[in-house]
Amino acid sequence: MILSMTGFGRASAVLNGREIAVELRSVNARYFEYSSRIPRSCSFMDGQLKKLLNSRITRGKVELSLTIQNVDRTDTAVTVDLELARSYQQALRDLAEDLCVKNDLSAGMLARFPDVLAARHADVDEDQLWEDVASVTRQALDRFMEMRAAEGQKMKEDILSRLDYIEECVGKIEAQSAGRVEQYTRRLYEKLRVLLEDRNIDDARVLTEAAIFADKTAVDEETVRLRSHLAQYRSILEMDEPVGRKLDFLTQELNRETNTIGSKCQDLDITRVVVDVKAEIEKIREQIQNLE
Repeated sequence: MILSMTGFGRASAVLNGREIAVELRSVNARYFEYSSRIPRSCSFMDGQLKKLLNSRITRGKVELSLTIQNVDRTDTAVTVDLELARSYQQALRDLAEDLCVKNDLSAGMLARFPDVLAARHADVDEDQLWEDVASVTRQALDRFMEMRAAEGQKMKEDILSRLDYIEECVGKIEAQSAGRVEQYTRRLYEKLRVLLEDRNIDDARVLTEAAIFADKTAVDEETVRLRSHLAQYRSILEMDEPVGRKLDFLTQELNRETNTIGSKCQDLDITRVVVDVKAEIEKIREQIQNLE
C-alpha cells in the first residue's frame, strides 16, 4: 500500500470520567520525527506514545496533541486550612480595632486569601490512564493512516499514468533512432560525392565512419534499461511496505539513462522527446518526495 507522508487524524472519547482527545498531523521528513503537546501529568507516557506511532509510521514529521478534561469531579476534594483561616480572621479583627473601622469579615472573604482553600486531586492510576489514552490514540492513528492511504492511492495513480507516458516516449526514441545510422550513411555518401566529384568513394571508409557513428550514438542499452526501470517502478508501487526511498533511488536511475540518451543523440526530434521524459521524471520525483 502506497502511503503519503502528510496526514491528519483525530479521535476523542470519554473514559473513566475523563474526556480524552488526540490529534495527529504530519508533514514530509526524511526519517520518522516525533513531537508532542501533552499535559504535564501525562509526561510519563510520552515515550510510549512515540513507540506506538512509530510502530505504524516509518517516515514523516509527526506531531501529537493530547488533551484531557475531567468530566466529573469525584476525584477532587476541597480542604480548608482552619488554623490559617483563624489567623487571617484575628489579623483582620486587630486591623479593624487599630484603625477604628468596621469589621465586615465574611467566610467568602476569608476563602479568597491564599491557601485557605485547597483542591486536592485523587491519585491517578497511571496504568489505567495510559490504557485510555492509548485506546484513543489508536483510533486517531487509524484515521490518520486512512488519510495517508487515500492520498497515497491518488499519488500512485498519477505516477502510473506518467510511467505509461514515459514508456510511450521510449518507444518513440527507439523508432526514431532505428534509422539514424542509415540516414547518416546516405548523408555521408552525398557529401563525399559532392566533394570528390567523379573520383571513387572508399566504401570501406564510409562504412567505418558509419560504424563509429552508430557506436557513439546507439541508445539501445539505455532504452532497455529504461524499460527495465519502469517495470521495477510498477512492481515497487504494488509492495505492501514503505517504498519512498526505493523509488527515490530508481528515479535517479531513470534520470541518468534519459540524460545519457540526450547526450548521445543530436537528433532534434529525439531531443524533444528526451525533454518531455525529463519533465515527467521531475513530476514523479516531486510526488515520491511525499511518499512514506
